[in-house]
Amino acid sequence: MFEGKTLLITGGTGSFGNAVIDRFLTEDIAEIRVFSRDEKKQDDMRRKYKSEKLRFYVGDVRNQRSIYNAMKDVDYVFSAAALKQVPSCEFFPMEAVKTNVEGTFNTLNAAVRCGVKNAICLSTDKAVYPINAMGMSKAMMEKVMIAESRNSVSTVMCGTRYGNVMYSRGSVIPLFVEQIKNKQPITITEPKMTRFLMSLRDSVDLVLFAYKNAKPGDIFVQKAPAGTIEDLAKALMELFNTQVPVKIIGTRHGEKQYESLLTREEMAVAEDLGGYYKIPSDSRGLDYGNYFDKGRREMPDDEYNSNNTTRLDVEEIKELLLKLPEIQEELKIR
Repeated sequence: MFEGKTLLITGGTGSFGNAVIDRFLTEDIAEIRVFSRDEKKQDDMRRKYKSEKLRFYVGDVRNQRSIYNAMKDVDYVFSAAALKQVPSCEFFPMEAVKTNVEGTFNTLNAAVRCGVKNAICLSTDKAVYPINAMGMSKAMMEKVMIAESRNSVSTVMCGTRYGNVMYSRGSVIPLFVEQIKNKQPITITEPKMTRFLMSLRDSVDLVLFAYKNAKPGDIFVQKAPAGTIEDLAKALMELFNTQVPVKIIGTRHGEKQYESLLTREEMAVAEDLGGYYKIPSDSRGLDYGNYFDKGRREMPDDEYNSNNTTRLDVEEIKELLLKLPEIQEELKIR
């Protein structure tokens, strides 16, 4: 679907941007544009890939002009620019709003003005029943995408939600690996806490599935297994054949015992597509009666979360980890 096409990735120097480039750079794609504020990371990517298909744009999604200038003649947009660290967003919530909400609005607006075919917004499980500023800003980002999709004729806008993407920026796995290698105690907030376990490749697959199947305003979720933080730490210690102490530090501010990818309300309308769920866009339009005067179907018993999805044991987590290129490199597997 990308043959001869031009892609733009906002926040393109991050984990997802690198995964997209690794996946498509060798295919018959015309151009991949990396849009971000970090010129150092852009230079690192330029040196790493050394490809004429890559184009680098320094800019900020908060700046309408800079994102518009990068969007010209683009076919597909991956809106991945975001403030993702929970503590940063808690301390500076308006900064999260400016990047995650207003920045996404600017990106979608530029996509419409430039005649982009598809624009996809990357969200997070923290947007479901949000309890921290990061999740709240991402939930608002989804609402902005849905609202803008109603007004867009030529550009199809949709969204995806991810659980914990292993070895992405902010993932706990690189921290655990570093602690194990340095013979330091592994710091665990709560041993029985559960998290979804997805690979970066899974995250790209989800985006491709969304591009191929989305109608305006849809949100897609990939069904993913989960594991406890305790089992994840055990799996890593066994892979590295090293035993280190485990230090329980307690649940941090803004952290959940488990993560949800769909609310109960969304499960009532979600379409089961096999390995994925699709949350259809609410296309009722500006009829306030639909919101105040009319009921809806019966609610299911539960949301879709990391406690009621497939639970992996230590051996299964080890099998999953061994598929990660980063773990393979750490273990010197060729």
